[in-house]
Amino acid sequence: MSAHFVVAQTTDKQELYTAHNKGKFFILWGGNRENFSKSDIHFRGNGYDFTIEEAKAHDKPKGWHADYFNPMNMTIPQTNLKLGYYLTDHYNISLSIDHMKYVMTQFQTASVDGYINLPESEAGAVFNGVYNHQLTELTREFLQFEHTDGLNYVHTELSRVDDFSKYLGIHNTDIFQVNITEGLGGGFLFPKTNSTLLGKQRNDAFHVAGFGLSAKAGLNLTFFKHFFIQGELKGGYIHMGDIRTTKSSVDKASQHFYFFERIVAIGGIFYL
Repeated sequence: MSAHFVVAQTTDKQELYTAHNKGKFFILWGGNRENFSKSDIHFRGNGYDFTIEEAKAHDKPKGWHADYFNPMNMTIPQTNLKLGYYLTDHYNISLSIDHMKYVMTQFQTASVDGYINLPESEAGAVFNGVYNHQLTELTREFLQFEHTDGLNYVHTELSRVDDFSKYLGIHNTDIFQVNITEGLGGGFLFPKTNSTLLGKQRNDAFHVAGFGLSAKAGLNLTFFKHFFIQGELKGGYIHMGDIRTTKSSVDKASQHFYFFERIVAIGGIFYL
């Protein structure tokens, strides 16, 4: 009788869906806010070669808006898209696109080093001269510089996920589960740079401009097995050595800087 009871108890107890992750797929969609470190931006082309030193920049948030879910306007806000697969119960690999927006702060006064020697027929010739770490106001006529279509960080990420629920007294994780996650990523930058440089016609095409590296930590709240809200803090380094600035392929810019993202996203997790 005792043996029969043990068998029946084992049979009745079903394993929770959320007990294992291996083989599951997930998708995540959300928005972000960003901060950027100062950076030296080097511009070069026919008739000029100069660097704006320690240029300040900021993001361009949309705020709470329906565009995050409007298929026609989803690329207007600062967004995050991630598709991933669990290799084991704790480790997943994903492909992510962080659509950030980088705006060099207009009308700031910055140190400029280099020279400008354009033909007198060009509008930018009014800025001709030798700049020896000269403090210069960055007016719209001198330079507008933005990665607002945007600063697209396309990267692969390897992450670890751990169920923290038991430490909070949560037993039925198929109803509600709390996970913590950390990860490392790397990939390339694919910006569409909006730049008006010395009155020249801007380039208006997506272009692989460099690479990025990142690390993140986050909190995942999963509801009813399949749906989750996830918050992440992500920081990293971006190096872009080949930024297109005008219609001429000779005109280029380069810069490197650090970034910090705060991300809030919703998503789903499931077996196929």
